Amino acid sequence: MAPRGFYSLIPAVRGNWSRPDHRSFYGTLSQKITIYRPIVLFFKVLIMDSTQHAVLTDTEHPPVLIQPRNTQPRENAMTKPYAKLDKNNAAVLLVDHQAGLLSLVRDFQPDQFKNNVLALGDLAKYFKLPTILTTSFEQGPNGPLVQELKDQFPDAPYIARPGQINAWDNEDFVKAVKATGKKQLIIAGVVTEVCVAFPALAALEEGFDVFVVTDASGTFNEVTRNAAWDRMSQAGAQLMSWFGVACELHRDWRNDVEGLGTLFANHIPDYRNLMASYSAVQAASQGK
Repeated sequence: MAPRGFYSLIPAVRGNWSRPDHRSFYGTLSQKITIYRPIVLFFKVLIMDSTQHAVLTDTEHPPVLIQPRNTQPRENAMTKPYAKLDKNNAAVLLVDHQAGLLSLVRDFQPDQFKNNVLALGDLAKYFKLPTILTTSFEQGPNGPLVQELKDQFPDAPYIARPGQINAWDNEDFVKAVKATGKKQLIIAGVVTEVCVAFPALAALEEGFDVFVVTDASGTFNEVTRNAAWDRMSQAGAQLMSWFGVACELHRDWRNDVEGLGTLFANHIPDYRNLMASYSAVQAASQGK
């Protein structure tokens, strides 16, 4: 407890802060409590009770309880089993990678983002995954689908939505997705919080397993991107990179070292060095 007369040692506050309604952090509850009250409280003796709550020993005011930090895991953390991607049960949805919308992407460098999107396309072809392309309002500022994706998938279903922002609101798109017969949807698009999040959430609601390819989806900045990631993951979507998707689909290097290694080398410069080293070792061993 502070000694009697302690408050008299503190100089009065001048200006607007000297008004009664400003002298207390608690309004008119007590004019005895000045703005210096927190300084005094700081020096009060803390007694830890049996429940590890800190209790202020002050008889003038009710005890202030400081709750201990909750270290228990959230109830919804890891409540669902680990659902692995299955190349026999997965389809790829490429949503609104349009020339106009791509100019909005700022959370990746342009060349890096283009590489990631094309890498996702290459792995879809490598694993022979059904792939669906869709765009929205091409005749408007969103622009046409980028030519590289057209070239990658000349025979894939291509749904040009007349105006629906959420691809799942377009009946033809939903029919194309369901026609694949796959329950795992690997989705990427522009922009993340709209063109990816909206159909991802709708597909989850209909019982699909959704895997969002984070580095093949782009948006304005990291703030909006992270908010979209949180929204989708809390709804049950799994967030992955294109590299992670490829590895989980492949399962075992013995399935095909050269094929997947070459795909990686085409999109990851450092992996090119790794594969070159591996090829040299293999050639040397065969020469023996």
